[in-house]
Amino acid sequence: MPSEKMLMRGSHVVGEAAVRAGCRYYFGYPITPQNELPEYMSSRLLDVGGSFIQAESEVAAINMVLGASAAGGRAMTSSSSPGVSLKQEGISYMAGMELPAVVANMMRGGPGLGNIAPSAADYFQATRGGGHGDYRTPVLAPAGCQELAELTFLAFDLADKYRNPVILLGDGLMGQVMEPVVFPDPVDPKSLPKKDWILDGCEGRPPRAIYSMFLGQQGELYQHNLHLQEKYDKITAQEQRWDTYQVDDAELIVVAYGTASRIAETAVDDLRAEGLAVGLFRPVTLWPYPKQALRDLAKEGRKVAVFELSLGQMIEDVVLSVGRRTEIYFHGVPGGLIPTPAEVTEFLRSVLKSDGKVGQRVEL
Repeated sequence: MPSEKMLMRGSHVVGEAAVRAGCRYYFGYPITPQNELPEYMSSRLLDVGGSFIQAESEVAAINMVLGASAAGGRAMTSSSSPGVSLKQEGISYMAGMELPAVVANMMRGGPGLGNIAPSAADYFQATRGGGHGDYRTPVLAPAGCQELAELTFLAFDLADKYRNPVILLGDGLMGQVMEPVVFPDPVDPKSLPKKDWILDGCEGRPPRAIYSMFLGQQGELYQHNLHLQEKYDKITAQEQRWDTYQVDDAELIVVAYGTASRIAETAVDDLRAEGLAVGLFRPVTLWPYPKQALRDLAKEGRKVAVFELSLGQMIEDVVLSVGRRTEIYFHGVPGGLIPTPAEVTEFLRSVLKSDGKVGQRVEL
């Protein structure tokens, strides 16, 4: 029987989805514009016998997540931009120790303190590791509240499957907007696959397979990094996700993710109404990036236009995907400003006309 449709704020959606996905441990520290998420978890986890701790700092919070994960629990934290920056050392440690966890980032403007307005300028931080060392984290980019619910479930499953932190990348607007949501069926934590590697006491059992950060002598770190890379290669091969809209006959493909993709979709509809052949390619996984899928779409002389709520970060992955195979154009806005669909429509119309009035052609 399908779940009842509920009208919920985006940050609350993440919290409810996490609980239904079997999360019983949340550790965080307040920062706008995602404070509604820890607020929700502080109450909701009481209903299911879970644990909520408002830590003394973001650094403390991510290390509490590390401990709960090492003990076998489904654990998560959340923050916004500068708060996630403070968590990066702990995320690096968890990647090295192969500990699963979910980290939600409702992005705000930056750099520095910035402001609480929506932004998408944490793309590099999320997709390039963010912290020190050779490691990667899967990054899921929802486009609205329904996907916030579905991808939160997926984030926990991927984290456990690959024993790796997973980033859920939203933004301040997505966290505040209210939309109807149907949640996936809840998960009983007792029904989850047994984790035979967890630290659950020493007496009477063999050592467990959590990599100690104190190792690294006689080539151990070298071999461990090669093992991690094999895992990242497997994730790249198996976990790419994307969505398309009106691309079959499109002469121009606009590439956008998250909130920007919803603005772009409206622009596509407006241009289609004018008889212009425009389509949308939306990466759902920002890492691993769906390069081959975009490369295939860019064939046959199609133009590609990239629209971001930043001054140009995902554009690098688009270039790596299509290279010199097609003309690439870019339009972005810095954090703190959400453009209207009319602005994006004008950008795409300018690309089709090749008049250079809006946006810029990317020179390779």
